[in-house]
Amino acid sequence: MFQNQWQQTTANTSAHLAQTMTLLSLTAEELQQKIDSELASNPALELVEERRCPMCKRLLPPTGPCPICSQPKLEDSEDPIVFISPREDFYTGGITGGTEVPDEPYISESIDLPTYVLKQAAGDLAVEDRLLAAYILNHLDEDGLLTITAMEVARYHHRLPSEVEAVIELLKRCDPVGVCSATPAEAMLAQVESLEENVEIPPLTREIIRDYLPQMSQHHFPEIARALKSSTKQIQTAANFIIENLNPFPARAHWGDVRNPNASASEVFHQPDILIYYLNDKPGNPLVVEIILPVRGTLRVNQLFKESMKNVSQDQAVDWKGDIEKASLLIKCIQQRSNAMKLLLEKLVVLQKNYIIGGDKNMKSLTRAKIAEELGLHESTISRAVSGKTIQLPNRKIVPLSIFFDRSLSLRTVIKEMIEEEDHPLSDSEIKVMLEDYGVSIARRTVAKYRSMEGILPAHLRQSSSLNAE
Repeated sequence: MFQNQWQQTTANTSAHLAQTMTLLSLTAEELQQKIDSELASNPALELVEERRCPMCKRLLPPTGPCPICSQPKLEDSEDPIVFISPREDFYTGGITGGTEVPDEPYISESIDLPTYVLKQAAGDLAVEDRLLAAYILNHLDEDGLLTITAMEVARYHHRLPSEVEAVIELLKRCDPVGVCSATPAEAMLAQVESLEENVEIPPLTREIIRDYLPQMSQHHFPEIARALKSSTKQIQTAANFIIENLNPFPARAHWGDVRNPNASASEVFHQPDILIYYLNDKPGNPLVVEIILPVRGTLRVNQLFKESMKNVSQDQAVDWKGDIEKASLLIKCIQQRSNAMKLLLEKLVVLQKNYIIGGDKNMKSLTRAKIAEELGLHESTISRAVSGKTIQLPNRKIVPLSIFFDRSLSLRTVIKEMIEEEDHPLSDSEIKVMLEDYGVSIARRTVAKYRSMEGILPAHLRQSSSLNAE
C-alpha cells in the first residue's frame, strides 16, 4: 500500500515538474494558445470572465495592472517593482493603462546560421575563398558541426587541403565560436582558445576535453585524476569550468543573435512577453517590470462538473476525475511558471539595470549558469525561462530576453563607436590598443571577430569604400 502511494506521488511530482518546464519555455502568445486548447478539450477547466491579479488575487479595473502590486513596497525604495500582469494593452508603457499600439509589428531580422557566420567572415576572406566558405557552411548539421571533411571539400573545389583548413579555422573563430568544427570536442577546444584571451583557463582543461569527456560527463573525477596524475579537486575545477563556459554544440548556443538553422523564416514581435518602464513614466523613478500572463479571466476547476461526479457511472467517474486532476495541474503549473519568471526578472533587472537605462555599452557580462547558481535553480530552468521571450525596454525598443546574456555586446558597441568616430580607418591592432586605454585587454583577433559581428569591414576595405565614395 505504501509503495503504491509512493509511486503515485512520484508520478504526480514528475508530471508537475515536466508540465511546469514545458509552460516555462512558452511565450505569452504560445501560453495563450495552450490555455485555449485546454479549455476546448477539458470540461473540468473553466475560465471566469473577470480581471483578477495573478499575485494578490484582487479584482482589477477594466484596464491597467494591479494598483497594489505595481507600487513600491517601501517608500523611496530603488528596487525594481516586479509583478505578474493579466492586462492586454501591452504597449501602454505606463501604469495608467491605454490603447496605444504600434502601426506595424516589430520584426526581427531573419537569418540562418550559415549566413550569419559568412557575414562575419566575409571581410577577412579573400574573394576566391568566400565561395569555399559558403560551401563549407552549407554542410553544417543542426548542431553547427561539419558533415564533410576538409579533404572532401578540397577535392570538390580543386584546392589544397591546407587552404580549406585555413578557411575552416577562420570560420571556427566566428560567433558562435566553434562552429564548423568536426566534433563537439574540437568545438570546445576552439572556445577555450577564444576564452583564454580574457580569462584564466584551469590546468588540464584541454586534456580533459580531448581525452576524457565521457568520464567527465559521468563524474568519474578520481579516475581522470589518476590518469592525468593530478588531484580530484583540480579535475573538478576544470570540469566546472567546462560545464559553465563551453558548448559542445555551437548552433545551440545563445550568444549574440544567432539563429538555430531550424528556426522559422521570420519572427514577428507582435507583443512583448515582458514590459519595463519607469514608475509613473518618470525617468529616475524605480523600474517597473510587468510579466504578461495572457489569461483573459480566472482559470479554475468547474465546481458544477466536480459535483456531478456523484451522479455518473464508476467508469465515467474515473475519466472525470482524470479531467479534474489535469485541470488542477495546469492551474498549478501556470502559477509555478509565473513564480519562476518573477524570480528570474527580479535578479536580471537588478544586474542589468545600467543596460536597461543606459544602453548597449552598459551591458554586464552574465551567464545563465551564474544566474542559476544565485537563484538555486538548474541552468536548464533559466534557459527555458529565457528562450523565445521578448522584453520591451523603457525606450520602447523590443529585444530578445536572451540579450541580457550577450557577453560581448558592450565591447562590440564600444568598437562600433570608435569606428564611427575614426578620422582614418582604424586597424584591429589600433582598436586593441585604444581598448587597453579603457582598461580592456583583448586579443586583436577578438577585435576582428566583434567588428565582423557588427557587419563592419576591415580597415583596408573601409579605406577602399571611402575612396570610392569620393
